[in-house]
Amino acid sequence: MIFITARFRIKPEHADAWPEISREFTESTRAEPGCLWFDWARALDDSDEYFLTEAFADGDAGASHVQSEHFQKATRELPAYLVETPRIVSTEVEGTGWSELGEMRVD
Repeated sequence: MIFITARFRIKPEHADAWPEISREFTESTRAEPGCLWFDWARALDDSDEYFLTEAFADGDAGASHVQSEHFQKATRELPAYLVETPRIVSTEVEGTGWSELGEMRVD
């Protein structure tokens, strides 16, 4: 699978509204056949920063995502709400989902 994490620094005046601002992009991406997950989290120590964790079944699914109309729309519209260009880590890993964190196993 293609596993991606990105950091988004939002302009302070838009940070609280970011979930709504990005809602259409999020919902459209989650509906893609090759999307395994697409989840936002807000930083605990910087309320203007959001983390996006996403995964796609394979390179073809990732390519379809980047070529989609909603991705193109997001790349045109969402930068207006950002302080800087998002930073990203993207890699291909084996598997299709999450594994247990054995060191914190809950019985």
